[in-house]
Amino acid sequence: MLLAMMSTGMDQVTAFSAVAATLNNLGPGLGDVSSGFHNVTDAAKWIAVAGMLLGRLEIFTLLVLITPTFWRH
Repeated sequence: MLLAMMSTGMDQVTAFSAVAATLNNLGPGLGDVSSGFHNVTDAAKWIAVAGMLLGRLEIFTLLVLITPTFWRH
């Protein structure tokens, strides 16, 4: 997600803090996202939405659901 955020034009510190804030619900970010996500591009907002969903649903739970061994009897 960090690389995806950086590909939208964010610098490394802003992208890292945006990903950390969305995945972990840490609160404010650094750089351009310190005052909110209204300054970032639409693509970065969609990446942030995906990060928020992954953070709320717990990444390991999603990883378990997509492994074939989970679905075998």
